Amino acid sequence: MTPGARAVEREREAGLDQLFLEVREMTSRLPRRTVLGGMIGGAALAAAGTGAGSAVAAGRAPGATGQGAVGPEPYVPVAVGAGGGPAGTDRVHVLKVGPDTAATVLLLVPGMFGAANDFRLLARDLVAAAPGLQVWALDRREENLSDRSGFAGPDPLAHYLDGHYRTQDPAASPFAAHWGLPLTLTDLRAVVRSAGRGGRRVVLGGHSWGATTAMAYAAWDFDGCPGYRDLAGLVVVDGGVLGAFDGTGEPVLDSPEQIRERLAAIDAGAVFDLTLSGVGLGSRAESTQIWYQLAGHYALHDPDGPSLLQPRLPDALRLPYPVTNAGLLGFFVDAGFGWPNSITVHSGHLADSGDVRGWVDDGITPLGRVAAAYAGPVPAVWEWYWPARLSVDLDVTDAYTDSPLARSLGLRLHHADRLDVPLYAFGTSYANGTIEAAARTVVANSRIPYAAYETDTGMNHLDPLFAAPAHNTLTRTLAEFLKGRPGTR
Repeated sequence: MTPGARAVEREREAGLDQLFLEVREMTSRLPRRTVLGGMIGGAALAAAGTGAGSAVAAGRAPGATGQGAVGPEPYVPVAVGAGGGPAGTDRVHVLKVGPDTAATVLLLVPGMFGAANDFRLLARDLVAAAPGLQVWALDRREENLSDRSGFAGPDPLAHYLDGHYRTQDPAASPFAAHWGLPLTLTDLRAVVRSAGRGGRRVVLGGHSWGATTAMAYAAWDFDGCPGYRDLAGLVVVDGGVLGAFDGTGEPVLDSPEQIRERLAAIDAGAVFDLTLSGVGLGSRAESTQIWYQLAGHYALHDPDGPSLLQPRLPDALRLPYPVTNAGLLGFFVDAGFGWPNSITVHSGHLADSGDVRGWVDDGITPLGRVAAAYAGPVPAVWEWYWPARLSVDLDVTDAYTDSPLARSLGLRLHHADRLDVPLYAFGTSYANGTIEAAARTVVANSRIPYAAYETDTGMNHLDPLFAAPAHNTLTRTLAEFLKGRPGTR
């Protein structure tokens, strides 16, 4: 390399270093539950390798996207009660992976902004590791508000970034002010009952706020019937109740005064949560989700081609050199670029040189797996419109008690001290140990007969959803738990 070329290279690297600092500053105030991911479910019942290489190699290598589909993976609607929304929204959807003859159904509920395709790869890996298991991944009713049709057309980038899709105007969405935890759990119970037909065992779990949702279901009073009686087990992955998120360093905004302020904002029209707009990819509720799905789409279909999205990036996120489609997705999702733990994986890094820099896989989560999940298009990894009322209710649920504040919100957390099903808890580096500590508190204050606790601090918040099976501690330990060999510690 000539001295002049070295100078140009140093300037580019300095620009990248500055970009990292700007990303950290821009996203430093994202709440801890801001996740791409969803949740994992599971409980005890009797019933890729990575390395240096391009994203093409990562995406096409044997086992890079899990075990692969071994049968149909239907995505089906489940009718639910009226919610006051537009036509077609009184239903949820379920992605089913694994044999219909399975005796056990593992029902996975996504976390904040999460959607059903969070779990397709993990579900395949679990089904392969635990015979007799079928996995269901939930899409909540708000997913019906998303317009994914542009991904079936010839130019998804223009369709979405030039504004040709159907958006949901908050001003025309007063119904969403009432889409809180009571409605979510009523919808979820319809799915639990469907999963349990024919005497099948149902295991319910979640990731991040999905874990909180699962724990709320177990303690909920459904017209005199405790939710835990519907279940054979519970799983919490990087989330939960009773201070599970304390280790992230962010307080739960659940004082009576804070709740009144938040409800007033919702009544004034702020019905959708705008947290993800803090990523810097647009100000609308759906902007960031669209960018990430587009990045997954192009990284899956043309990983080594020059990034089509890069020229459209906002100035604050401009990379100092051209990258491939895979490289841009890696920039969005890898922990090495300054994004919060809550929305990242350990995948690899951009190539050190090249006119157009590609992606090098050297982490536990191959980018090919991430691309396969994010591309969707239906189901997807992220839902577009997260109800702000659901955020309020889940924050109050953290106390996991039938308090006056909970009752004032219609939360029926009557049975937390009576839970009597096995519990599995998994934590990453995300919450610095409070996931396990909170789960142990739940067990100590209930009738849970046994529990298993696992932690892998080499993982970020989303790695358990997408990591290669050989490097996924969750896949291995949860499969063992599901097969009835829990390791209580």
